[in-house]
Amino acid sequence: MAGAIEDAFETHEHLLVQAGTGTGKSLGYLTPSLVHLANNRESRIVVATATLALQAQLANVDIPNALDSVERVLGRRPSHAILKGRTNYACLLKTRDGVVDEQDTLLGGSDLVTAVSEGADDTTKLGAEVVMLRDWAEDQFKAKGLADRDDAPPHTPRAWGLVSMPVRECLGAQRCPHGQDCFVELSREKARHSDLVVTNHALLAIDAMHGGTALPEHDIVVIDEAHELVSRVTGAASAELSPQLVERVARRALGWLDDDLGLEFLECGDALKAALDDTEPGRVTEPDAAAVSAFEIVRDVSRRVVSALADKQGKKDVDPERSTASAAVKEVFDIAERMADLSPVDVVWVSERERFGRQANVAPLSVAGLMRERVLGQATTVLTSATLKIGGGFEQVAGQIGLRRADRLVEGAHDAQNPLAWRGIDVGTPFDYGKQGILYCATSLPNPRREGITDEALAEIAELVWAADGRTLGLFASQRAAEVAAAHVRKQLPKMTILCQGDAQLSELTRRFVAEPQTCLFGTVSLWQGIDVPGDTCELVIIDKIPFPRPDDPLMQARQQAVAEAGGNGFMSVAATHAGLLLAQGAGRLIRRTSDKGVVAVLDPRLVTARYGSFLRASMPDFWMTRDREVAVQALRRLRAGRED
Repeated sequence: MAGAIEDAFETHEHLLVQAGTGTGKSLGYLTPSLVHLANNRESRIVVATATLALQAQLANVDIPNALDSVERVLGRRPSHAILKGRTNYACLLKTRDGVVDEQDTLLGGSDLVTAVSEGADDTTKLGAEVVMLRDWAEDQFKAKGLADRDDAPPHTPRAWGLVSMPVRECLGAQRCPHGQDCFVELSREKARHSDLVVTNHALLAIDAMHGGTALPEHDIVVIDEAHELVSRVTGAASAELSPQLVERVARRALGWLDDDLGLEFLECGDALKAALDDTEPGRVTEPDAAAVSAFEIVRDVSRRVVSALADKQGKKDVDPERSTASAAVKEVFDIAERMADLSPVDVVWVSERERFGRQANVAPLSVAGLMRERVLGQATTVLTSATLKIGGGFEQVAGQIGLRRADRLVEGAHDAQNPLAWRGIDVGTPFDYGKQGILYCATSLPNPRREGITDEALAEIAELVWAADGRTLGLFASQRAAEVAAAHVRKQLPKMTILCQGDAQLSELTRRFVAEPQTCLFGTVSLWQGIDVPGDTCELVIIDKIPFPRPDDPLMQARQQAVAEAGGNGFMSVAATHAGLLLAQGAGRLIRRTSDKGVVAVLDPRLVTARYGSFLRASMPDFWMTRDREVAVQALRRLRAGRED
């Protein structure tokens, strides 16, 4: 892996590296990166990860260890910095000027000890948290720290929102009274003077969308956890518009508007609500639709409000509250304008929320163009993950991120004239999946149904959990299916502890699952990729059905349609690729170290019987496969007997 990455740096060819769990892929790309930086003082490398957990591991463990080795061998120690999005840092404008009165009101005169006591109400606790965060931010300022959220005292997301600044509402360092002390600017300044910059997928996307303003100049990008790149970039390029948002922003701006314009802006929220209530959830495609008319109303009125709020005073007389209100209105205008445009490169749809009614959404139809033009076309890029080969090859993932099949290089070839030339390699895994694990596909069960999990599948789950003596991670396509399965197994096996996502905080459920080996944990999407439980705590992974995207997902529908209209297979390129990625991730929860053993049970016979089954199986670890329930049950019982001996 390290050798292939070193070659990519020299030839400027893009590289996709599948590196299985346990290969040490972080050091596999950090070592050649740091060696390259030590030997090329003008170079800068950006490493982008999907999760804060990996960012922290890189910053606190992997990078310092790799730097020690590079310094001993080469005599130079490249510098590094961690760079996050703006809202990950406390804002001095908010902590010093913006929410002081609000903090005092929330606190209600109580001291901190009283506020966090069991008897304090939610408002008082929130006030206490905000005051604590405000004091912490001042301590960070005095200590020349960065006021990074990860270093903050325990707090709720709502409290953090009162001490951090949304990107669009930031005044900018030149106009903010605290600009010269800004934590965000300090973090960016540190990054500009560092050789290696570690960031996340979302900030990489923001940098691409805004012309390179978020990250320092760089010539190489390494993207870890690359299987999540498309969804993270999509999220960064998406937006929502709700009646509640319009009303909230309108109320912020009222103090600087004349009565007529203020009332008109407030009424935009009502107009949007009425239009959304008259629109069935789903994609919006017709220019004369009621929802589009409402977007146009919000766009036109918010444009006039932006003009009315335009700050014509000098920099020394900037009113921070007016400026941030104006930025919030500008964001509403931009979203409404984008939605009203119904651009062919966007997907606009109406969704239903559980508590607040309907809202409008917009997302890019594809992120391939953005990635191709603003990332791959600008810097040599290495993408790595344990799951990049979907359906047995790299083409599906490569196409989604902007690399075309025609650009792929055959082994030994080189094309310095093609800025999109790419190669894919699989460096393997230390695990012997064929000996360590069994893939059981329950072909005797009926196909899954939309109405919910079948009685036959529930009976199968209970038998498998019994055979495994607990120790089961259940991955379900819906929260409802997870809850029904948990209730059934609790009834059939009353002495066994069955945890279900939603019973408590996921971190607490995961902690119990790890600490109590005979416990089972049932849940949905966040467990497919976000849990790492080596050892005999997890000897059975149950997947209730192939995790295709919801058939009513407007974005996935639109992407499938676009592929089909271009002459491709929309189902295979979008739905099957999505399912293959999740199956690879989900099945990968079973084997996390060389001593692990167990069974992955897929209760969806289509994995074998459907034409696309071989594509999906090729995406999963190469387990020994059986269709015989008794073989799986006996294998689990042998593991159980081995522990008891």
